[in-house]
Amino acid sequence: MGSRSLYGPSLDSPDPVLERNLMEDTGTVIRSGERSYNLHETNGVLDQVSSPLRREVLNRSVFSMKPLGSEETDLEDGKLEKDREKSVRSNRVVRIHNQALLSGFAYCISSCSMILVNKFVLSSYDFNAGISLMIYQNLVSVIVVTVLSFFGLITTEPLTWKLIKVWLPVNVIFVGMLVTSMFSLKYINVAMVTVLKNVTNVITAVGEMYLFNKHHDNRVWAALFLMIISAISGGITDLSFNGIGYTWQIINCFLTASYSLTLRRVMDTAKQVTKSGNLNEFSMVLLNNTLSMPLGVILMFVFNEVDYLSTTPLLRLPTFWLVMTLSGFLGLAISFSSMWFLHQTGATTYSLVGSLNKIPLSVAGIVLFHVPTSLENSASIFFGLVAGVFFAKAKMRERSQS
Repeated sequence: MGSRSLYGPSLDSPDPVLERNLMEDTGTVIRSGERSYNLHETNGVLDQVSSPLRREVLNRSVFSMKPLGSEETDLEDGKLEKDREKSVRSNRVVRIHNQALLSGFAYCISSCSMILVNKFVLSSYDFNAGISLMIYQNLVSVIVVTVLSFFGLITTEPLTWKLIKVWLPVNVIFVGMLVTSMFSLKYINVAMVTVLKNVTNVITAVGEMYLFNKHHDNRVWAALFLMIISAISGGITDLSFNGIGYTWQIINCFLTASYSLTLRRVMDTAKQVTKSGNLNEFSMVLLNNTLSMPLGVILMFVFNEVDYLSTTPLLRLPTFWLVMTLSGFLGLAISFSSMWFLHQTGATTYSLVGSLNKIPLSVAGIVLFHVPTSLENSASIFFGLVAGVFFAKAKMRERSQS
């Protein structure tokens, strides 16, 4: 399965929850909007200073915080005051820089680890119940978010019936996206899953053009064309090609793009039926994961996983449960770290790092799972990863010009 984005798991985070991306571009836009809203609230403090007296006090306070100019001298201890101002400024810069670096590192580690751990559970353990794994991971997320909300560490919207009815169509696509991602990851190596996931960007771009009348510039279409070429050439040269896995991955690309496009239509309606008029990340994680479990149980019976779970010896291994629980915490860690990283940097840096993060992930997947490869296949994978980076940069340029 892919990494989780803001709303749930996905391979590339800016890109599915919210990689859990997706989740890709939608996750970035929504998180960026929340960030802008927070900044707007902060700036609103100045608007509340309405009376002349309050404005004068505020202006004097701000003026008193300014460092003395080159021609101004503090008669008592001007040098000491200047040094103090420089020290405060340097401390602030270091603190913000460290938080941005730490949040980016946490996001990269959690997103890469999530995919590798899922691949390990499904392939190395040969666990043939991907839907059950999804349900368990979502259960872990629901428990953790509920506990944090109970102790007041985070805020979540109550799951009302109106909100559930609005969100249910999106959640059906979300569950299908997770299930097909599990199935494909079992049969395809991590590097090829990463490259094939680029097809999602192509489908999303076409959907935006027809559904939202959004036009992309030539750089974006050129990057998308390179992604298609790399996916085709990678599949042709894949020494461990599996038709079943590739079929599940193509279905996953369509479902992921559908989730991204449907989410844009449903978000405004969902916000209107909440008590606060907003739907933050934690509420969406809780909503998606809670609604996914009943649908997942139905799919367990449809795919006959119940009989498999009753006979497999894996469920009697404590280490297996430990690894499954770890994957659940990693899925939730992606949601938290992606929001933290986005708030410390911005949508541009977040999107670019998400694309660059696929390169070490693909290399780690090939090395750790001893994937047989050739020079042609390796070149196709690298070509696809570079195309992903070009796509991220082209989208950034497109946003800056719009």
